[in-house]
Amino acid sequence: MTYNLLTVGSLIPDTVKAALAWCLQVPVQEVDVADEAGDQDQRNWDALVLCDMATLRGDVSTSLDIYVQEAVQPQPSEHELASALARAAETVVFFPAEEAPPSAYWLATKEGLVTRARLYDSDDEDPHYTIDRVEAPVDRLPHVTVARIPEVVRELRIATPLADAFDAELNRLHPRETGTTGTPFWTASTRLHAWEKLVRHLEAAWAPSGWCPSDLYRERLEARDELERVRHQLPGDLVALLQNALDPLDTLFAELTVDDVDGLLRKELACTRDTASAPGWWWNRRPDSLPW
Repeated sequence: MTYNLLTVGSLIPDTVKAALAWCLQVPVQEVDVADEAGDQDQRNWDALVLCDMATLRGDVSTSLDIYVQEAVQPQPSEHELASALARAAETVVFFPAEEAPPSAYWLATKEGLVTRARLYDSDDEDPHYTIDRVEAPVDRLPHVTVARIPEVVRELRIATPLADAFDAELNRLHPRETGTTGTPFWTASTRLHAWEKLVRHLEAAWAPSGWCPSDLYRERLEARDELERVRHQLPGDLVALLQNALDPLDTLFAELTVDDVDGLLRKELACTRDTASAPGWWWNRRPDSLPW
């Protein structure tokens, strides 16, 4: 398994070697660590753990590209190895998030904190790294802004089984129209995915992000509006398929929300949309605690 980690503070090969041996529970002689720009002839390419180090410029100082052979068991996740390495090397370790933005990272500290981070690199041949934001205070990063990072919530991989099943039928019955942007079939598919993502995220108590940006919440309510409009442009068999997907999602959304008797949701979203004329009942219900 391959791991791509970044650390705050410079590390020397011996420190990394001892830390990886401890983290992976292998003999220290089975860990080979070397500067990627240095002499490669003396390396132990048969070692259980191989690590290429590189020095970086900016807020992160060291890059670690780690390869762990299958003989090493168990194979930790990137999250687990980063957390263990942060403790063993007494540093802050960054590891990439699954979401699409290249700036999306997690960081782990020696104290056991794991939180989201936004990390940018310049376009230079020798890039400069900037830690732009973290979602929780980190003692070794007192200069970094502490705030939520909304773009990663938008890119969360949330399972949408009902929308996926609807897509499968659309593609079987209308493959050309489904793949064409702007068609009613495409609109029904994309908006159903958006609505199911909101409902599933709410069902998971907003895990793994722990919150939902208000503009994203609004967009997904608007997606539900569009599903009402587009159903009149679909053939009857697809209207029935769409309704079969919507019924359990609408029921679950109703169960997970409360009547917004005081109009709190509308007040919170007033700066971005006038929902006074929104016909859908989903605009009149809200999570017990708003997630932003």
